[in-house]
Amino acid sequence: MQKYYYSYDEFLKDVATLSSKVKEFEPDTLLAVARGGLTLGHFMAQSLDTRRLFALNSIHYDKERKLDSLEIFNIPNLSDAKRVVIVDDIVDSGETLKGILTLLKQKYPNCVFKLATIFYKPTAIIEADYRVKKADQWIDFFWEVDRV
Repeated sequence: MQKYYYSYDEFLKDVATLSSKVKEFEPDTLLAVARGGLTLGHFMAQSLDTRRLFALNSIHYDKERKLDSLEIFNIPNLSDAKRVVIVDDIVDSGETLKGILTLLKQKYPNCVFKLATIFYKPTAIIEADYRVKKADQWIDFFWEVDRV
């Protein structure tokens, strides 16, 4: 399988691009999907100068293998949020973000949710509202492969 190494320097440029796109929505809350969205969520919170950054967990992949089930847990209390951007590193199949979005809309019907990702695949079943790059191969994110 051919892989693309996604570097820290490239990430910094993409965070600036994605943050400027998201800014027009004027979100009051960022919600990062752990684990892939945590690094992006932190950097976007810094870029957008907000401390309202929350995280939830989802499990749909084991390394490079997609699992048959989707688990969503550790959902934060968003009852005071009005405009939330859900942040993740990539929309691959789209099943994870679709499941998260469906669950959150049921739980918080008075909240407007938007999706922001660095990478997207055009074959996904859901499209991010804000995205930067098309993915046509497996992405090795620096935060997953660079070890300290």
